[in-house]
Amino acid sequence: MKSLLTALDEGRLVELPDTDKNKALEYLALLIEAIPGIAQRNDIVQEVQKRELSGNTGIGKGIACPHARREGEGDLLCAIGWSPQGIDYAAPDGQKVHLVVMYYIPDSEKNYYLKEISSLAQAVDKTGDISTIIKAQDIHEVRNQLLDWVSLAIDAAAPEPKARMIKLQEREAAVAAAEAVQAKTPFLIVPFSVVLSAAQKPIILTHNADFLRIGESQPTLAALLKGSETFSLAGYQIVVRSVTSYAADWALHECLAIKTGL
Repeated sequence: MKSLLTALDEGRLVELPDTDKNKALEYLALLIEAIPGIAQRNDIVQEVQKRELSGNTGIGKGIACPHARREGEGDLLCAIGWSPQGIDYAAPDGQKVHLVVMYYIPDSEKNYYLKEISSLAQAVDKTGDISTIIKAQDIHEVRNQLLDWVSLAIDAAAPEPKARMIKLQEREAAVAAAEAVQAKTPFLIVPFSVVLSAAQKPIILTHNADFLRIGESQPTLAALLKGSETFSLAGYQIVVRSVTSYAADWALHECLAIKTGL
């Protein structure tokens, strides 16, 4: 369930603002179109609506998995919508849909999509239903339940993937704790990325020029990123959300810098 995990990690889990089916589908499709590299090549909204006319994508038990297919290569992507009230989806089992998981499926990823849908259905079966999501008080409870489903889906996996899952849950808990503080205190959140290699100074990528200057002036930044998933830096709390390793000892760290009490 890699694409679902990625969606959770990148913030593509939202509370749907409308219980109208077409508007809910349009909202999620626009989220996928907003992913860098997607919008210029695809009209996800039109494709999803067209496919929905040819066959209802409700899979039962309050879940729907609409999708758009595209030719060629690319990543399997998804966006997740939660509807506390439920959507009249005309699903085959007649139940209202409370969880909509929309997929963008390149031809090269169609087998992975089928495996992911199967894993999702099996995880729901193991817990009986989606009552926890229906009764959730906020989006954080929904995210925690989805992480539990992912954990069930990979329960029989090798130790290394399971360890990565545990680390992701720890990062999510750190972000949730930061958000709880931010709800009460004025705050600033700066998303940023850092490209690290042993051969050169860290490269910081961010839209915030002030934080860029702060980060570039910190000689210990590389060591802090390698040594911890949360740390303090020049008045900011840093949360490392993901790390991707590449050849030749390159690594990409996706992070949040959070400053409270402004």
